[in-house]
Amino acid sequence: MHRDMPDEQLMLAYAQGDAAAFDVLYARHEGALFRFVRRLLGAPLAAQADEVFQDTWLRIVTARASFSPQGAAWRTWAFTIAHNAAMDRLRTSGREVSPEARDDQDDPLEWLQAQLDLTHPSSEDVAFWRAAGQQLLHCLDELPDAQRAAFLLHHEDGASVEELAQRLGLAFETAKSRLRYALQKLRGCMKRYLEVLEQPA
Repeated sequence: MHRDMPDEQLMLAYAQGDAAAFDVLYARHEGALFRFVRRLLGAPLAAQADEVFQDTWLRIVTARASFSPQGAAWRTWAFTIAHNAAMDRLRTSGREVSPEARDDQDDPLEWLQAQLDLTHPSSEDVAFWRAAGQQLLHCLDELPDAQRAAFLLHHEDGASVEELAQRLGLAFETAKSRLRYALQKLRGCMKRYLEVLEQPA
């Protein structure tokens, strides 16, 4: 059955003409790739996330014959394509501000809880963490595009610093510095916010 096949085998099967294999790949990864694209674009370009998401899959389809499981895991390969599509859009758009806000389905609470291993917060903590999660998305939006990309590839896709350097075409120390600066800025942004929340009313 297709649903039991690993991503790499599905992609190879699709490259050989098995359309059903592509359907399984798409269903398996559409949510993660869409969230990744939307967070890379940030709030100013949130309205263009659908278009960049479709462009990502078009690039995946176009490049199907070039995929090699020896080169990289399918998820790594696909997230790199998504990163490139989003960065292309950021470069050509000038980051024009869109009036649309973030989609409510992109729940920052769930994302923050996953990052902090807080999958079952107590009911009294939910409001606090929902507000903190929303702030985290705002903090991500404030990062320079290159730093936000490094942070998301590292934390959302699980890329190591070595993989970051390879996928972004950077020297190892440059990738390491970019990630470190992103984390410093995010910690500073979140620290200010959490201190405000923790102050007595």
